[in-house]
Amino acid sequence: MKPPLGLTVLLAALTIIGPFSVDTYLPAFPNMAVALGAMPTQLQQTLSVYLATFAFMTLWHGALADALGRRAVLLAALACYTAASLFCAFASSIEMLLLGRALQGLSAGAGMVVSRAVVRDLYEGPTAQRLIAHTGMMFAIGPVVAPLVGGWLLAYFEWHAVFVFLALFGTALFSAVWFLLPETLRPEQRQSLHPVSLARAYFQVFTNPRFLGLAAAIAFNFGGLVIYVMSAPKFLMEHLGVSAQGFIWLFGPAMAGMMGGNYAAARLAGRMNPRRTIAVGFAVMAVGTAANLAISYWLPPALPWAVLPIAIYVFGVAMGVPAMSLCIMDLFPDRRGLASSCQGATNTAMNALIAAVVAPLFWTSTLSLAVAMASFLVLGWTAFALTRPAGRSAP
Repeated sequence: MKPPLGLTVLLAALTIIGPFSVDTYLPAFPNMAVALGAMPTQLQQTLSVYLATFAFMTLWHGALADALGRRAVLLAALACYTAASLFCAFASSIEMLLLGRALQGLSAGAGMVVSRAVVRDLYEGPTAQRLIAHTGMMFAIGPVVAPLVGGWLLAYFEWHAVFVFLALFGTALFSAVWFLLPETLRPEQRQSLHPVSLARAYFQVFTNPRFLGLAAAIAFNFGGLVIYVMSAPKFLMEHLGVSAQGFIWLFGPAMAGMMGGNYAAARLAGRMNPRRTIAVGFAVMAVGTAANLAISYWLPPALPWAVLPIAIYVFGVAMGVPAMSLCIMDLFPDRRGLASSCQGATNTAMNALIAAVVAPLFWTSTLSLAVAMASFLVLGWTAFALTRPAGRSAP
């Protein structure tokens, strides 16, 4: 059965809210530094605190959705997100902004986690893989549109308008879930929130070697892109000399790669063994990484050559993630929400580490960023290779 287009669009929009909250305000960093009297490192910490609380609460969104239902958790999280965005909009100091970003992070991850569980509630096998891939195609638009929206808002308004926009986005998603999304988890399928039961479930997930390998592979693979996203102001404005309205030079190729890779994953679902699809994705990532290293070493930083390998790399990432995500949830059929939470938390914790530690270490040059991408590829492949037995039970 082919999933309805409206469901695909809504699920994609729910997954977008997390990265949208990262990318939209990146062009405003210089303005915010002046307005709040903050150092660049302090503004960088607004990314880190968001991602840290995002990762922490991501651990719980799925468990709550397994117990209370998908719809209730989404509505509560979106209401909290909207309020937190307004708090950021009216922040008058860097301390207030840090608090608001922490509150945003606590609520923004529900869309990403619960939407994956909704897909697996409704569909299985190639149909589920196609829906996740199609959702990923639409999700790819978000990180491109977000900094563009932020840049153009800054052309007409102060930086506060960026967070007002995020509050309006949260309100729109709340309304869409309220009117369009039915509950997909039947009452008899719901799980207990008893601390002992939860502790046992989390222990089973985080001690499962297949889960650890697959989740680490996804996190490391995305790390090769995230290092550029978190370094975007340095990479684009300093190394490549673009303006606040020119973030399309990074996020445009990334979007093209994400959409193309997810399209390939959707087309190959049911036609190619999932593990082989993932392996092809890694091969594409290797091509992009090699090109990135060569261009960064032999050529001076310049457009468009400095960004084209990123598109190739992201194409490979997007090819493999749908199959790996479904395999993770199928490892724990009674706790799909919790498994999705654990995957999301692992991925976001890696992003927080990149924002706080790795990006400042590697954003000094385009070559050092390319080396970071290559390192993440090697780590991702190693983690996936250790899950060899999981390939036989992949969806």
